[in-house]
Amino acid sequence: MTDSDRPAVPTLPRTWRPLGPRLAAAVFAVVLVGAFAWLWMSFDDQTKAAVNDLEKATVIFFVLLGLALLNALARSRVVAREDGLTVVNGYRTRRFAWAEVGTVRFPQGAPWPHLDLGDDERLSLLGIHASDGARAATAIRELRAVVAAHQG
Repeated sequence: MTDSDRPAVPTLPRTWRPLGPRLAAAVFAVVLVGAFAWLWMSFDDQTKAAVNDLEKATVIFFVLLGLALLNALARSRVVAREDGLTVVNGYRTRRFAWAEVGTVRFPQGAPWPHLDLGDDERLSLLGIHASDGARAATAIRELRAVVAAHQG
């Protein structure tokens, strides 16, 4: 591959986030809260009075759990900086120096790419999602260009 064939290396720092999953998380969060609020408001006073505090707390707990899971999906990202790569998958953040970063692979039909770290260790990159189509393809090209620039 000649230098003119290589994709341009984006300016760092560069952050890639999934658009589709973030939109889906926002929509489902509104639907989740809206559905339970509508359901509660549609109850008559007798039904509301029959629901005890523990039952209310249980419903609130599960709504909050659902919101926490949707937030974890929405906050996933991949960040390339001069000093290395940061991968945020849900509530877990991992930072790698460029020397630790291996090959970025995006197998056909996979929902997201993964990063080969050596010793048969792979890390999913939830910040780039196949459902984003051309946006995901561009993100992979950019990420591979950044990785290649820091490995050579």
